[in-house]
Amino acid sequence: MALDGAFLYAVKNELLPLVGGRVEKIHQPSREEIIISLRTRQGSRKIFISANAGSARVHITENPVDNPQTPPMFCMLLRKHLGSGKLIDVRQDGLERILFLDFECVNELGDIVTVTIACEIMGRCSNLVLINHEGKILDSIKRVDEEMSRERMVLPGMRYTLPPRSERLNFLTCEPEQIAEALKVAAPAELSKVLIRIFEGISPILAREWTFFAGRGVHIQSDEIKADQLDRLLFIIKRTKEQLTEGSCCFSAASTREGMLKDFSFIRLSQFGTLMYTKELSSASELLDYFYFERDRAARTKQRANDLFKLLMNLTERTTRRIAVQREELSACADRDKYKLCGDLISANMYRIQKGDSKALLENFYDENCPQIEIKLDVRKTPSQNAQYYYNEYKKAVTAEQKLTEQIEKGEEELQYLDSVFDALTRAVSENDIIQLRLELQEQGYIRSGTRKGKPPKALPPIEYKSSDGFTILVGRNNVQNDKLSLKFAEKSDIWLHTQAITGSHVLILTDGVTPPDRTIEEAAVIAAVNSRGKSSNLVPVDYCLAKFVKKPSGAKPGKVIFTNYSTAFVKPDTELEQKLRV
Repeated sequence: MALDGAFLYAVKNELLPLVGGRVEKIHQPSREEIIISLRTRQGSRKIFISANAGSARVHITENPVDNPQTPPMFCMLLRKHLGSGKLIDVRQDGLERILFLDFECVNELGDIVTVTIACEIMGRCSNLVLINHEGKILDSIKRVDEEMSRERMVLPGMRYTLPPRSERLNFLTCEPEQIAEALKVAAPAELSKVLIRIFEGISPILAREWTFFAGRGVHIQSDEIKADQLDRLLFIIKRTKEQLTEGSCCFSAASTREGMLKDFSFIRLSQFGTLMYTKELSSASELLDYFYFERDRAARTKQRANDLFKLLMNLTERTTRRIAVQREELSACADRDKYKLCGDLISANMYRIQKGDSKALLENFYDENCPQIEIKLDVRKTPSQNAQYYYNEYKKAVTAEQKLTEQIEKGEEELQYLDSVFDALTRAVSENDIIQLRLELQEQGYIRSGTRKGKPPKALPPIEYKSSDGFTILVGRNNVQNDKLSLKFAEKSDIWLHTQAITGSHVLILTDGVTPPDRTIEEAAVIAAVNSRGKSSNLVPVDYCLAKFVKKPSGAKPGKVIFTNYSTAFVKPDTELEQKLRV
């Protein structure tokens, strides 16, 4: 991720206005995360610090976080030394990925001392170290002993030392001539990789963005850089410096078309072109809050729903195998008419057949050429019993065909239902969504009813959107809610939408008796496409009609409806538009 020294510089500038605030609360929501609440003139603000290898960061947060009932030992230590302390400074050494938070506190003897928190944001080596006024380590959120690192140990009682550091340029203070000279003497390689080697505090995404601007989208080798490309490189570095120092950064988050967050930076991202969407936020803290909260929430949701994913996959595979076997049996019933033919021919030629015959050579009078066919007989049966045997086989085949056809239809409907639940599960964003899907599967008999304590949480309302023309658009979160939205809540004049032959949510435009413009219908169709399995397709057909034409077949599973008098719109799923219209 792009939380480099330069981005940390922007975070530092946002933390500086908190200087003077007093420590109000300290919490440790997880093993490697700390939240420090400060009481300032502008109100209470929370500083979030994480030493997690995959999401190390420090920033101001607004997101609520659940705290354990019993605070961990490191949290108790912070409360002991920082309780009621005052934040007096936020420091950064150049563009190193370390922020120092200095607090003025009162020790056990009543003396005023400075206690520092070193927030080391360095990937898998990230740490949070508490340092006293003498520069000695009181403790750290991750203790590093000799077995883990011989170069730099982090243990209580030891003197705090900075991590090993190589001499590199700081683009906030160096001159253009120094940059040009460093590029000239650097070992030849792709320009973005060389930039990472010669500058401190820049991430690969920032180096690629500089290279993209300098080469106008063309890859550049450091030893083949042209004069005009070098000028553009120096220009974009200078402009980045001005944005950081003047506080005019453009904080951007890049995500795939499916909505998966990939990277972020403090400058506008152009290197991805149309391959990714970019979302701009107003501050570094807001960007980090949004990026990691959304990413971690999606990961937590998938983890909590892992058992449901496995269940649905097993049910789908089992149903698919059952349908395949039934289709084979149905194909065997295609020869049922030959059984009736044999029975008819034996009945018509009863006088020619004797008990004990193993076969009979008879003329097929149903054919105008009357060809002779050979019919096998049971030597233990009379001619009449042999005829009855073939008639019984014919009836069995007819009955089997009817039953198998019904079972295959039910199996295919079950597959569609399981597919719809699976699709809703992939789009679940909260624990409540997962619980409602679990309850739905219990009602349908796929899961045993557990002994849940207390009442289940109340289902969340449908997802609400507002079209550009001011019409309210509602989207069901699951099959049960889809039925309520389409069949109970909808008025006759409302417009109902659903992706054609693709599992997805039911979408409803509330019209209040007014015919909405085409733009609203198109936006609702885009919303339906995004909230379906076809959200990654280039073009999705969406059917729409008046809600009065939507009916539910008798005995159908949740979410299954039929509709008439419909039209079809072909739209391209647009996640950015869907997020923009979401209330």
